[in-house]
Amino acid sequence: MYDCDKDVCAYHKDEVTLPKTDQDSMRSRRDANRKRLRDGLSKANDPAPSEFVKQGSYAMKTMLRDAANDYDIDDGVYFWKEDLVGDRGAEKTSIQARWMVRDAIDDGSFKTAPEVRSNCVRVFYEKGYHVDVPVYRKSEDDDGNMVHELASSSGWKRSDARDVTHWFDDERSNSTNGTQLRRLVRLIKKYAKSRSSWKGGILSGFGITVLVTECQRIDSREDQALYDTMKAIRDRLNWNLVVKHPVTPNDTITSGDNDAKARMLRDKLTQALDWLAPLFEWDCTREKALGCWDKVFNTTYFSERGEEEARAAASYAAPIATSAALIGLESRTSASVLTSGGGRHA
Repeated sequence: MYDCDKDVCAYHKDEVTLPKTDQDSMRSRRDANRKRLRDGLSKANDPAPSEFVKQGSYAMKTMLRDAANDYDIDDGVYFWKEDLVGDRGAEKTSIQARWMVRDAIDDGSFKTAPEVRSNCVRVFYEKGYHVDVPVYRKSEDDDGNMVHELASSSGWKRSDARDVTHWFDDERSNSTNGTQLRRLVRLIKKYAKSRSSWKGGILSGFGITVLVTECQRIDSREDQALYDTMKAIRDRLNWNLVVKHPVTPNDTITSGDNDAKARMLRDKLTQALDWLAPLFEWDCTREKALGCWDKVFNTTYFSERGEEEARAAASYAAPIATSAALIGLESRTSASVLTSGGGRHA
């Protein structure tokens, strides 16, 4: 396979991973959102949160750079179960808890009002990104174990945001290269988002994360690891389209055994592998190889990187050529002088 290791690493650094400025900005808005929620609950005499827990790709640090600011931050809010009661002392239902949080966050400053979704409250920001706030309640069972439940569309459902984050941390620890594993997750998520027409039709970032941990092919070369992992996921989906939830027993990320989104990911991975086929030709050139990676990620980054290298090499070579020419001229002049002086001949 034609070696584009440094190019894939550079693409990840420059175009995939989230810049620190964006990370700081999102953290700042997350904190502002938490304050808004606390203030709104206090004003309405509703219970105060016991804690907030970041989750999803934000917690796993697998978020992607996005030119359209299509960022999704998940920030769970937890309440004690005994605090979530209505005026008559009855437990709040899951939908009542989500509406309580929505109303507390909505201080009238949003252009688009926060919405109650099936498993969270969604807060929209003008710049394009949104914050999802899943609502949880917690209590101790008879044995003193902490129980966490998500306010979902099907009622209170046993779940804890931290479980997924811990699962991913364990996967990274168990991998021979946890850092590369995280980069592979980002790169394949980036590919799945490389065409706007794929949006909504392809498997979620969480589903891709599970598949990458399952099919990872760690390698000393980043491009080889990426290709091999994409192929392993495609082959795995050819065998079985069901993706199990990594921490919730008997739950799946996909729907049924012929999930359309998993099927689309499989087909698009096959397409990417076809686009990369020239990398295995014996006469593959650097120009052709970079063009293949451009096609995969729907970008011109790789070709432009190659062109910049060519320009840099040309500008470096020009002074050398000039120097060589001057040295040649000096040598000829010197020889001529010596010859005219009658001392030495070439």
